[in-house]
Amino acid sequence: MAEGFAVWVVGLPGSGKSNLARSVAAALAEWGFDPIHLQMDERRKVYFPEPKYTSEEREAAYKLFAEEAAALVQEGRAVVMDGSAYKAAFRDYARSLIPRFCEIHVQCSLEAAMAREAKRPQGLVMAGLYAKALERQKTGQQFPGLGEVIGVDVPFEQSPAAECVINNEHIPKQETRDRALAFLRAWLSDSCLTPACR
Repeated sequence: MAEGFAVWVVGLPGSGKSNLARSVAAALAEWGFDPIHLQMDERRKVYFPEPKYTSEEREAAYKLFAEEAAALVQEGRAVVMDGSAYKAAFRDYARSLIPRFCEIHVQCSLEAAMAREAKRPQGLVMAGLYAKALERQKTGQQFPGLGEVIGVDVPFEQSPAAECVINNEHIPKQETRDRALAFLRAWLSDSCLTPACR
């Protein structure tokens, strides 16, 4: 059986992490792997069909997310994990379960993330996330389905263990992708996980 591995793409909502995760999954497929793209926003609805959006529920969801990825890696799969994971402990837990694991942190300022997120249409994640969180903070107005928002209600914790950090504040998406893929090529080769040496 081929040896599995996981790549977790993390960052603030609006940082561009989901676009990058999709690009990473596509590149892995081109390189001969059979990747599975795990999206936290999608998986959370499976773990908790009737979500309460509490911090305890979020912690439990990230634990399940890491465990699901670890089980897939054990089956020999290449797993791309897409989730903000604002606590370094969430990523450390995944790292403790998965022998071949790396973290790619897509880094930008909160202001840049807010500007990008404001242009994003409704999808798996509520549109206008930051604006609603700021309105709630200012006026107390509640928005159904809006939990703690990373960057507004809770900080994003950068992990010193992150294998790759890309600040994409002032670079185009293509360059973010190119830097991530250059890192991954080297990491996969060093870990002897490329199709040629499996």
